[in-house]
Amino acid sequence: MTIRLYFDEDSMRHALIHALRARGIDVQTALDAAMIERTDEAHLEFATAQGRVLCSYTVADFYKLHTSYLAQHKPHTSIVRARQQQYSVGEYMRRLLKQVAHLTAEEMQNRVEFLSAWGEKG
Repeated sequence: MTIRLYFDEDSMRHALIHALRARGIDVQTALDAAMIERTDEAHLEFATAQGRVLCSYTVADFYKLHTSYLAQHKPHTSIVRARQQQYSVGEYMRRLLKQVAHLTAEEMQNRVEFLSAWGEKG
């Protein structure tokens, strides 16, 4: 199954969302889903319920949630983390497209992926 993406409110850059959708990637944002001003856990629960990989700039908080989920044997669809303003829209898109091309939704289950690992050498 192909990876579908969900961007929380901190990471939903309009140009990036538009570029991914133009390339056929199934993307939903917190704004699309009426999930603005929700907790990080609510975003992860929503993404998991929708079968979407959560994309966020909130690095430390989501790693703690991931660890908590694993300890509780609670599944999630995955989290892709990037540091805010680390990448241009084009570079962020290229790295996400590379990840989507190399992994299935099933392979992403219960993982945390760092966007930095999907660069030229990744």
